[in-house]
Amino acid sequence: MSSTARATFFVRGRVQGVGFRWWTRSRALELGLVGHARNMDDGRVEVVAEGPPSSLATLEELLREQPSTTRRPGAVTSVVRQDGMAKGVAAGFVEK
Repeated sequence: MSSTARATFFVRGRVQGVGFRWWTRSRALELGLVGHARNMDDGRVEVVAEGPPSSLATLEELLREQPSTTRRPGAVTSVVRQDGMAKGVAAGFVEK
């Protein structure tokens, strides 16, 4: 089993224009994940992350957590996760 996994999270709610991507980037870097967070035209934020499966699970918990214990900005109403094969994303985590 590979030690690197990939997950894409589609986060819905009041998540654009409130610092949500910055918060996501900070949590992802703390967890040792690489990838990106970007605003989508339909109001969602897409979060693509690669790293250890346990770190992806922790990120998902933080995205879903109600109420947030880490001062997550905005308001999340749903998170949809899609798993995939790791693609070897460049180092770092960026806001797009």
